Amino acid sequence: MTETTVLPEIVSQDEWQSAREALLAKEKALTRAADAVAAERRRLPMVRFDGGYEFEGPQGRVTLLDLFEGRRQLIVYHFMLAPGQKAGCPGCSMIVDNIGHLAHLHARDTTLTVVAPATLPEIERYKERMGWTVPWVSTGRDFNTACGIDTEFGISVFLRDGDEVFRTYFTTDRGGDQLVGTLRYLDLTPFGRQEAWEESGRGTDGPGHWWKRHDEYRV
Repeated sequence: MTETTVLPEIVSQDEWQSAREALLAKEKALTRAADAVAAERRRLPMVRFDGGYEFEGPQGRVTLLDLFEGRRQLIVYHFMLAPGQKAGCPGCSMIVDNIGHLAHLHARDTTLTVVAPATLPEIERYKERMGWTVPWVSTGRDFNTACGIDTEFGISVFLRDGDEVFRTYFTTDRGGDQLVGTLRYLDLTPFGRQEAWEESGRGTDGPGHWWKRHDEYRV
């Protein structure tokens, strides 16, 4: 925990309500702007992608096309867990912790899968430690390379049209924030994420530097 030195100003109920209404107008404008960006994201052109890339899953060898599980859309999270590593990246682990019940994605014809270069036994051991049930497969470096991934993380989105696979979207770095519900909750609070970039006096941590695997916090 970092010490927060700046507290909000104390005001009357009427002053608070006025300030809240002014902020609400900005929040609504931000929501409309985010909706416009999301619409532009949906209209991005797509590129053909080899659906034959192979992965090792709990049921054996599967292809990228198989990962769709018959649905039209596929979200792939590229997790930072390399062969020989006993524990995955804390940041990636935070993101996987924040994945909700997949039935909601399935209802919108969308599948989500995590991939990592580690061997399947290494993946299964880490999943068991973290208590995760999200689908996860071991990938060769060629797939990650084709997706522009070296040793970092990323999120790729694919669309299936019959047996043809297309890549429609990719993001990494701060783009991963949009997948972390924990951050959305913290952004509602006076102390926020308690990271130095937010504003003076709210914390000293760098972006994501405080993240740990959920069984490593001492709070």
